[in-house]
Amino acid sequence: MDDVREGLLYNEMHEWMMVDGENVTFGMTDHAQQELGDVVYVDLPDIGDEITMNDEIGALESVKTIEPIYAPVTGTVISVNGLLADAPQNINISPYDDGWMMVIKMADPSEKDILMDVGEYREFMKK
Repeated sequence: MDDVREGLLYNEMHEWMMVDGENVTFGMTDHAQQELGDVVYVDLPDIGDEITMNDEIGALESVKTIEPIYAPVTGTVISVNGLLADAPQNINISPYDDGWMMVIKMADPSEKDILMDVGEYREFMKK
């Protein structure tokens, strides 16, 4: 059974989001990392980059494939998890803790309203 955490928001790209005011920390879900296999490289945007919801903003490379990373919300990248450059496997080992990817300052906080809560995400995963 996939680990799905209470108190987070989710999207259809199997990304999780933790909202703190106007800031969103996000990463790949446990389900996504299991599907990817062993992550060997992470390409993230730079701090200060402006991103738009659902646009491709980076990539995860695993032993099986290269998977795009999509922006969960529109805004400005204010922090990236620099540890992933040397330890991309943190996405597999600890997707909700050490494997977070970046923090985005939302341009439009109402965008989070279209994301799924944990119950909606569990139902989405059954499809």
